[in-house]
Amino acid sequence: MNKTLGAQISHMLKDRGVEVIFGIPGVHNQEMYRGIEEAGLTHVLARHEQGAGFMADGYARATGKPGVAYVISGPGLCNIMTPMGQAYSDSVPMLVISSCLEMAEKGLGRGRLHEMKDQEGAANTVCDWSFVAQSPTHAYELIDRALREFFAGRSRSKHVQVPISLLEALAPEHPTPPQTGEARKCPDPQNIIYAADALRTARKPLIIFGGGARDLAATAAGQDTSYVTRLLSQLPAATFSTYAGRGIVPRDYPLDFGSMLARPDSAAIAAESDCVLVIGSHLSEVDLWRDQLGHACPMIRVDIDQDVLNGHGGPAFVIEADAASFVTSLLDAWGHAASQSEWSQSDVAAKTARWRAEIDAERPGILPVAEALRAALPADTMIYSDMTQFAYAAKEFWPMDRPGHWHHPSGFGTLGYALPAAIGGKIGVGAKPVVAIAGDYGFQYTLQELMVAVELELCLPIIIWDNGKLGEIEDSMVQAQIAPNAVVQSNPDFVKLAAAYGAAAARPGDLAALKRDVAAALAHKGPTIIHVQSDIALAVPARGGATSS
Repeated sequence: MNKTLGAQISHMLKDRGVEVIFGIPGVHNQEMYRGIEEAGLTHVLARHEQGAGFMADGYARATGKPGVAYVISGPGLCNIMTPMGQAYSDSVPMLVISSCLEMAEKGLGRGRLHEMKDQEGAANTVCDWSFVAQSPTHAYELIDRALREFFAGRSRSKHVQVPISLLEALAPEHPTPPQTGEARKCPDPQNIIYAADALRTARKPLIIFGGGARDLAATAAGQDTSYVTRLLSQLPAATFSTYAGRGIVPRDYPLDFGSMLARPDSAAIAAESDCVLVIGSHLSEVDLWRDQLGHACPMIRVDIDQDVLNGHGGPAFVIEADAASFVTSLLDAWGHAASQSEWSQSDVAAKTARWRAEIDAERPGILPVAEALRAALPADTMIYSDMTQFAYAAKEFWPMDRPGHWHHPSGFGTLGYALPAAIGGKIGVGAKPVVAIAGDYGFQYTLQELMVAVELELCLPIIIWDNGKLGEIEDSMVQAQIAPNAVVQSNPDFVKLAAAYGAAAARPGDLAALKRDVAAALAHKGPTIIHVQSDIALAVPARGGATSS
């Protein structure tokens, strides 16, 4: 009873494995900061609550651990609601803990500092749930509930808010961490029998891997190969991956169509199939960019989320299970003989080559730059991209040799994501390489977080793709026969901007210089802005290679 609740919360989080808090202190949440140092937590001071939220998101995606943020009531919570919405839509374990004002019915009037009409209701619109802690015990229960649910089901952002007077009052010691076993949802054996029979007899089975199937890239228990390799050796299906599922399928698998589901004529591939298996994917609008997959055959859907199983994608035979348990059970029921496939390796190769050419024609000048960047990065580089045409093109064709290493704000689609999320990711992975890719416009949403990377001396190349406008919106307006309006902006001198923040900078004049600048940035102690102009692929290499500034 010798600590306030605000201090107890920090100690509780530390006891449950939390190591880093992202946030900004204020008069309404300062009590939460009383226990941070004593508990041994690292606090990262963001320059805006939106940045703190994206850092927590990036940290969670990089480590698999919850990203935790402390913010004040009112504007602090409002500022972090955009990252909360992004984490909700992309299934990221983010816990936001804020202060809140005492309820008006306790006799307190309106017009108080940071007052909102309904803070709990506002937060509820962008996260899994938001609750006000009514007592210290209730606060502890809510935090443990959030941490448990992150791993017992689909991970999504949660919000716990604590009245200021409760944070400041002495509180009983937090409980010891609850004992938790491995959270796995094993499939019904009868469902496995159905799935095995349907897939074994299919001549053109098609498998779609989503972000919820990432564990399939891990080595199977008691085996020397991954779950997905074992599955595809028995079931030689054609495969697609959603953007979130990239890297699950081995790069040398000859029947892989890659992450090309958004290509309109991928619907024709689905129509050829006689059985579709979807593992860990919502098949949402941002996966397909059309209403339906395009299949006319039976579909089997495997997921841990009942809302996904009963939602978008049309009628299906649904199996509630985690991906690894499903594949293990399926192969146990399979038998020894592998099924036959009528998919043609040459047809798959021809189709993917054609799609790549389409991407190059739709967004000219991007693919050569992306290839140069890919050649300059180590294989294990973790990439955080923003809502920018460079990322839209690159993530369709850029091959990944492991899942969970390209993070994009897919569902909510927030600008300003890449830089702060990459900062959080770099803090999470330490010495491993991390790169941010942002557009010239979106970068300016959260550019102030560059100071955090400078303060922490984070080795972080930041690629800014500069076409001097909102290129995607301009293209959309033209297609809709709307005169392009308000899509061209003036930009700062990004190299001078970097210098003002104390960061390194380069402006490569050609692709060879881009590779050199990326290599230098990966060796630099601190962040480096690499300002890439959209016509760089057309540049003739300069003699002597002096193309950076």
